[in-house]
Amino acid sequence: MTASFLEPFTFKNGVTLKNRVMLAPMTNFASKENGEVSQEEIAYYEERSEGVGTVITACANVTADGKGFPGEIGADRDELIDSLSTLAKAIQNKGAKAILQIFHGGRMAPPELLPDHQTVSASAVAPLRDGAMTPRELESSEIESIIKAFGEATRRAMEAGFDGVEIHGANTYLLQQFFSPHSNRRDDQWGGTLEKRMTFPLAVVEEVLNAAKDDSSFIVGYRISPEEMENPGITMEDTLTFVDRLVEEKLDYLHVSVQDFNAGSMRDSEDKASRVQLIQDRVGEKIPVIGVGSLHTPEDVEKAMAGGVPLISLGRELIMEPKWVEKAADNRANEIRTDLSVNDREALVVPEQLWQAIINTPGWFPVREHSKTE
Repeated sequence: MTASFLEPFTFKNGVTLKNRVMLAPMTNFASKENGEVSQEEIAYYEERSEGVGTVITACANVTADGKGFPGEIGADRDELIDSLSTLAKAIQNKGAKAILQIFHGGRMAPPELLPDHQTVSASAVAPLRDGAMTPRELESSEIESIIKAFGEATRRAMEAGFDGVEIHGANTYLLQQFFSPHSNRRDDQWGGTLEKRMTFPLAVVEEVLNAAKDDSSFIVGYRISPEEMENPGITMEDTLTFVDRLVEEKLDYLHVSVQDFNAGSMRDSEDKASRVQLIQDRVGEKIPVIGVGSLHTPEDVEKAMAGGVPLISLGRELIMEPKWVEKAADNRANEIRTDLSVNDREALVVPEQLWQAIINTPGWFPVREHSKTE
């Protein structure tokens, strides 16, 4: 029998993915300072695009003041369309669909990367981390400009030949900052009640969908983080209300961002229910849900999909094992790498900047001192 994750998947718009495994969007720090993709970055994606059905790229900033990482893909200027096209073609030439993740870093952006060295957000509330800058509260006219910038980034992605975009509304970045009662303390049209805190992300969704309206085959997804640790912060109840509203839009999928597919609440240790499964149970009959998080083996992925989630994205697993899908398809699951050696970078075609982040982040990847071939 063929594993369910190896079967094709067709969206409501008629686009078919060759299988149900996606490369999760992961920052790789490898683009040039001006936002152009580098050859090292292209090679990294090519190595991982042959087996998966879809590649969701690292996030691309839609405005100059939204840059969240050094070495980030840029989608904020027309002069970057050729660069984006190079990336899209590199992925597609290996057989995968190419989806560009678009975002604004908001208060989480490093000030030194911004034109005026000042972060911005829904409100002037600093994130709860040591040394964090207090952002400047965005004015309504600036919010409208950022909404338009998401539409312009979508246009550039289409002109570059991407198969779709993913709106990054997760991982504490600007769209989530507007939805969160921690970072959004406004009392105007953009904040206050739960309903008003949805206004900005929903306006972005509308703008992106409008930009893509002339191509029914263009995929538009939305990534969401179910909860926040902060108090006040996003609760699962908030998120279920939000996803009910998101499914009213003509989105092609919802991508749930968690570190562990099976983990329960980060706010309530007594609540053990999978956040991904809760969202699947709530809206899965209306919109495809993408699950992710600590799914290392084909067996892990099959168990995750048993609850009805139709699509799975793999992150760390495809860094450690670029040929994960191919080995799973060839009944060679026992050959799938489950850890790294500090000497494996070139063999795994990982950009130097990402490799340094991996080996210097304790516990994020299982790292050995020596290669298995030594």
